[in-house]
Amino acid sequence: MKTRALINLGIPKGPAMDLVKRAVAEALRSGFSKPAARTAVAALAKNPKSFADHEIWGPAARVLMQASAAASGQAPGGEFESRHSPAPYRRWGEDLDDDSIGQMERACRLPIAVRGALMPDAHVGYGLPIGGVLATREAIIPYAVGVDIACRMRLSVLDLPVSSLRGQQERLVRAIETETRFGIGAEFSKGKRREHEVMDEDWQLTPITKKLKDKAWKQLGTSGSGNHFVEFGILTLRGSDLGLEAGSYLALLSHSGSRGAGASIASHYSRLAMDHHPELPKPLRHLAWLDLGSQAGQEYWQAMQLMGRYAAANHACVHRHVIKHLGAKRLAGVENHHNFAWLEVHDGEQVVVHRKGATPATAGTLGVIPGSMATPGYVVRGLGNEDSLHSAAHGAGRCMSRGQAKRTLTWSNARRLLEEKGVTLISAGIDEVPMVYKNINDVMAAQSDLVEIVASFQPKLVKMAPGGERPED
Repeated sequence: MKTRALINLGIPKGPAMDLVKRAVAEALRSGFSKPAARTAVAALAKNPKSFADHEIWGPAARVLMQASAAASGQAPGGEFESRHSPAPYRRWGEDLDDDSIGQMERACRLPIAVRGALMPDAHVGYGLPIGGVLATREAIIPYAVGVDIACRMRLSVLDLPVSSLRGQQERLVRAIETETRFGIGAEFSKGKRREHEVMDEDWQLTPITKKLKDKAWKQLGTSGSGNHFVEFGILTLRGSDLGLEAGSYLALLSHSGSRGAGASIASHYSRLAMDHHPELPKPLRHLAWLDLGSQAGQEYWQAMQLMGRYAAANHACVHRHVIKHLGAKRLAGVENHHNFAWLEVHDGEQVVVHRKGATPATAGTLGVIPGSMATPGYVVRGLGNEDSLHSAAHGAGRCMSRGQAKRTLTWSNARRLLEEKGVTLISAGIDEVPMVYKNINDVMAAQSDLVEIVASFQPKLVKMAPGGERPED
């Protein structure tokens, strides 16, 4: 039905209009005739309360009820009912900031919350804190996955000698700067677009992914902004893991996610989730959820899965092209998501586990936990700790906001530290220098019951988006 027809039936423009259009489309797919759908919309506009619990018309009805309450001077959000008692959660690490703890505690008040965990790298995010893990029952929270869906790490061990870091530094720099792109909107021109089978998948599985396919292809193999990076460094293996003997190796490490496509999906479905739950008070708005069995919930779930495969392809392209540029070979590697949701069984129940800035750490699972541009990162093996919902930190975690960093830090101090650590910085913003991060070794010590260290990675040649770029993380 067109906008004018819906207005004539009493549906106002705005969120309600969008939800009614979606509901009409779903009703027609489920067997409603066009006249029957029109009659239902008219009844919905006249008495939305009678449709509040309807499978198809319910979300639109609740938004119409909120609009009616606001127009009559009633306080919106008054119908929210939290759990009788907060869902239990455990936290790791000392001196976690009060705002992050508050976010975690509010998330545990949601009626869909089952259990949670807070990692030692925790800091404030949208809705759920970065480093927050939340298990929910039959529901998915877009903002508990994160804006950068499927942000991940990838490490490749190369067959080049460690001495290349000094003897062939210019060649390594050229490989990074030639074979990937950094910054908001960074993309490859049509003749240089990267090829990967992920672009042969069905991008029409949701209306929004259909629109994003071309944008995603342009950005395939790019690295974005914020805390995203591509760097060379020294990997030191403690034992014969990764199919290699103990020792030191030259390695390539990257951190990025699903780029503009993932951000657009996160924005679209977060707004939709908020529209579905107008009863949520302001502090909980960014924790709005979609029922996993609903059309919107299934759309988001499928789009998230596609973004997971796309982010993995993004890293694969960066590594493939950089390694090919150098004429090298990949001897071994490790990779993992840290902004994603998984269907898992905990406490005998299948739940949706959101890991927002948290690394999967099921028993035996390998992952990468980076530090900063001047401090080591670690390859780890999960210990499968049930108390953390099989999760671990995803990095050192920020101890300083971007705004504070820009106001108080100087490049002279940062460069002095980098020089002491033997790190060559190709480019970055002042809001990503080492001083904005917690001590990675304190973070690792705080989670010794969650992961064991397999190897360390010391950055030596680092590329991030230049200063002034808006962060995507």
